[in-house]
Amino acid sequence: MPGRTWELCLLLLLGLGPGSQEALPPPCESEIYCHGELLNQVQMAKLYQDDKQFVDMPLSIAPEQVLQTFTELSRDHNHSIPREQLQAFVHEHFQAKGQELQPWTPADWKDSPQFLQKISDAKLRAWAGQLHQLWKKLGKKMKPEVLSHPERFSLIYSEHPFIVPGGRFVEFYYWDSYWVMEGLLLSEMAETVKGMLQNFLDLVKTYGHVPNGGRVYYLQRSQPPLLTLMMDCYLTHTNDTAFLQENIETLALELDFWTKNRTVSVSLEGKNYLLNRYYVPYGGPRPESYSKDVELADTLPEGDREALWAELKAGAESGWDFSSRWLIGGPNPNSLSGIRTSKLVPVDLNAFLCQAEELMSNFYSRLGNDSQATKYRILRSQRLAALNAVLWDEQTGAWFDYDLEKKKKNREFYPTNLTPLWARCFSDPGVADKALKYLEDNRILTYQYGIPTSLQKTGQQWDFPNAWAPLQDLVIRGLAKAPLRRAQEVAFQLAQNWIRTNFDVYLQKSAMYEKYDVSNGGQPGGGGEYEVQEGFGWTNGVVLMLLDRYGDRLTSGAKLAFLEPHCLAATLLPSLLLSLLPR
Repeated sequence: MPGRTWELCLLLLLGLGPGSQEALPPPCESEIYCHGELLNQVQMAKLYQDDKQFVDMPLSIAPEQVLQTFTELSRDHNHSIPREQLQAFVHEHFQAKGQELQPWTPADWKDSPQFLQKISDAKLRAWAGQLHQLWKKLGKKMKPEVLSHPERFSLIYSEHPFIVPGGRFVEFYYWDSYWVMEGLLLSEMAETVKGMLQNFLDLVKTYGHVPNGGRVYYLQRSQPPLLTLMMDCYLTHTNDTAFLQENIETLALELDFWTKNRTVSVSLEGKNYLLNRYYVPYGGPRPESYSKDVELADTLPEGDREALWAELKAGAESGWDFSSRWLIGGPNPNSLSGIRTSKLVPVDLNAFLCQAEELMSNFYSRLGNDSQATKYRILRSQRLAALNAVLWDEQTGAWFDYDLEKKKKNREFYPTNLTPLWARCFSDPGVADKALKYLEDNRILTYQYGIPTSLQKTGQQWDFPNAWAPLQDLVIRGLAKAPLRRAQEVAFQLAQNWIRTNFDVYLQKSAMYEKYDVSNGGQPGGGGEYEVQEGFGWTNGVVLMLLDRYGDRLTSGAKLAFLEPHCLAATLLPSLLLSLLPR
């Protein structure tokens, strides 16, 4: 018995008492930015309104010295440093957030990109010119010390400058960057896009995947895999086959990451299908939302906390952090503590990978490598069969996330249910007609200000009443690519709705936002873990894409009499007057 007692004591010391789960590895090795007592004490003291602020602050001296000073201070106060002294410690040993980045004006930015001339409505053309100006505001470049002293920063070094989303997001993000790049290419900024692509490819060479964002605490989770699509967009604009040739193996390596680490097998009617899910088996609270994750875990038995934290990270990996989409089917579908992201096979993830496999096949064909082209063609056809068997619902005319535990589809509405249409990953030629009926049956076309993210109102930001730019693109371009005239007209109307919402809010607020509230005349969105952010990279990119596609037909619908005079004067009038001058 004494031996057993010693063993139990050891387990309790490790936080692995009876009924608890084995501790998962931390999000990264840093005992300052990812796990450990220093992170815990600072974040739980809530020195800052937003937990992200602390983990974005560079160190003033080497981490070993910071940890040693902290350990002594903590020991002197019985591991509970008073708030004032903790604040003084942080002030002495950390620099202000953002010090490691400097503003950067892209060298390839030019005054009047061609696409502006395609926009017939003078007010929209002036607005597009303002959005084109924003690339300069969102450009960032890393200071040399991030390379010479990486251990002092949570920022992951990138050689090339980049465009950030904006607001609290001062580093690059993976899936955001696809829509940013689409906008940059319309702004004729291919060199900026090439640099951003190179940064992502370098990350794959170093880590085997593209992390969620450019911070060490994001390292063990990725985001929706759009790197191959980014390369395709860049190639379409530049025909830079040499760049593709240099990096094709790195693109393959990224897809391998999803195959090796995020694949699940689904058995249906005696057949096994391989599909992918979001899954991040790393423990501890998310450093950038530490106190929220700890408080949420406190509502659960101790043995369930590591699993919760892993599921929260998987939700962040999905890009939908957070949504009723990841809560449905669980014991508590109204609380984030019931999150079960990894138990669902998402439509959008598998459509993105299906598209990537097709693009890889095309890339290898272009480079004359027939065996690799065949390999990816086979992978795509296998995934297409799996999408049809597991996710497609003929009766409803849409694809649905599949619940691995309940062994059934989640039939709630999300714009992502139509991602295969956007990704051209379907075999039924009548699918656009069915998708239209699906949108009509769910009354989605009655929303005048944008397509809602779901029809569930939970207070989470990836739910009703919020609408997000990338999700508008998934539906609009999915319908626009269809050979069906009616689908193309609906796509245009949805584009018109979204443009008016963005334009009207811009006139009121002089800003672009990451999300919009479509229940209330189209206002900046809300909910979730932080205040709505201005900027905003992917919103700008999607607006420019829609203005490029439909510029000859879109109208502002704005009545100048209702504009706030100071906003108009500050942001729109100079460009508007210029645009009205004779050409």
